[in-house]
Amino acid sequence: MTHPDTHLALHHQRAAELRARAEAHRLAASARRPGELRTRLGWTLVEVGLRLAAAPRPAVA
Repeated sequence: MTHPDTHLALHHQRAAELRARAEAHRLAASARRPGELRTRLGWTLVEVGLRLAAAPRPAVA
């Protein structure tokens, strides 16, 4: 049979490991956010391209 203090120490160690993994996950998730800027920029370029393609052009003489 294990001593209650041993069980408590293992519980604290596991909880610390889980907190560390959660923090690592949060950091990794925040590092992926620059993709949002790339997506917005991409769609902005598509919109500009569509506007340029749809703009009436003067006739070349």
